Amino acid sequence: MDSQAFSFELPAHLIAQYPPAHREEARLCCLRPGQKPIHHLISSLPEYVRPGDLWVFNNTKVVKARLLGKKRKTGGHIELLIIEPSTPGLLMKEALLKPLGELPWRCLGKASKGFKPGEALDIGGATALVCAQEKEGLLLIRFEGEGTLSSLLENAGHMPLPPYVRRIPNPEDTLRYQTVFAQTEGSVAAPTAGLHFTPALMQALQNTGAGLAFIRLDIGLGTFLPIRTPRIEEHLMHEENCSLPQETAQALNQTRAQGGRVVAVGTTVVRCLESFADASGHIEAGNRRTNIFIYPGYRFRVVQAMLTNFHLPGSTLLMLVAAFAGTAQTLAAYGEAIERGYRFYSFGDAMLLEKTAPQQAPRKTQEQLKEQAR
Repeated sequence: MDSQAFSFELPAHLIAQYPPAHREEARLCCLRPGQKPIHHLISSLPEYVRPGDLWVFNNTKVVKARLLGKKRKTGGHIELLIIEPSTPGLLMKEALLKPLGELPWRCLGKASKGFKPGEALDIGGATALVCAQEKEGLLLIRFEGEGTLSSLLENAGHMPLPPYVRRIPNPEDTLRYQTVFAQTEGSVAAPTAGLHFTPALMQALQNTGAGLAFIRLDIGLGTFLPIRTPRIEEHLMHEENCSLPQETAQALNQTRAQGGRVVAVGTTVVRCLESFADASGHIEAGNRRTNIFIYPGYRFRVVQAMLTNFHLPGSTLLMLVAAFAGTAQTLAAYGEAIERGYRFYSFGDAMLLEKTAPQQAPRKTQEQLKEQAR
């Protein structure tokens, strides 16, 4: 499948630079299979609850993973975005508490003249040494100094707003680029569909007959790395850590057994739930790393509805939405949203989607793609 099939023109003024004044004031485009979009506000979500629904949220917490500093030798300004510890399978929350220097970190970097192995960077009273350059523009960085990386980020880190937010960060971003139900640090980007919720709105969902449950997928490159291959089947997703508690597994299996609807709040929730489901849709609790790539043709096992923001052209997230709602209907809804002035991306508006039938043959597994790459 040609990745260009998911391109579209988006006027720059529709890229949201700030969140709405209140979380529940974002606009909501409701899309059902074969029907025209219906337009509401996020505050209208309780109207779409069906008794017996289970609404599932990603309670990962965004780390202040953006660091600013200078090259020690030249004084040139640099920027680092912490992505993950270099040790496979080590959780971010655990790695952050290890002493500086104990392990290298994979980072994305920005500098006017790039980076060279062996360069020393001065960041917030600590030293960062460039150990190596890896694929996808990643740098292997070793931090040296007193304390932990957690303490360094707390003192010198900034919220990692996406690059399309082209403004000076402000103190409000610490609150508004974080969900109200965030618990465990682990992500370098927000689960943006969850940003729309307040405690009052979540209570309103419950009052209308929905149950609430939580998973955690720590957002990294697997979620936001762009596709650089002409055919989407050739794209390899990076692994991300995810966790599904026992109480959530029980709620999911009970909901499905009773004919209830599983509603995923965000694409990361969809990917987590589908990663934990067996062929019949049964869920077992646990912790794992997932590189699931969902695009048109994927057969959903668990999720019947989802809430999600409007995504970048050609992104894996847009492809997931197209797999869920149908490519033609998704792109038509995006076109209507542009005409109506919807706000796009992380601080923007949202869609509530119901599943439609798959359009293509089932996707290749990541294992098959890895074997093909060899």
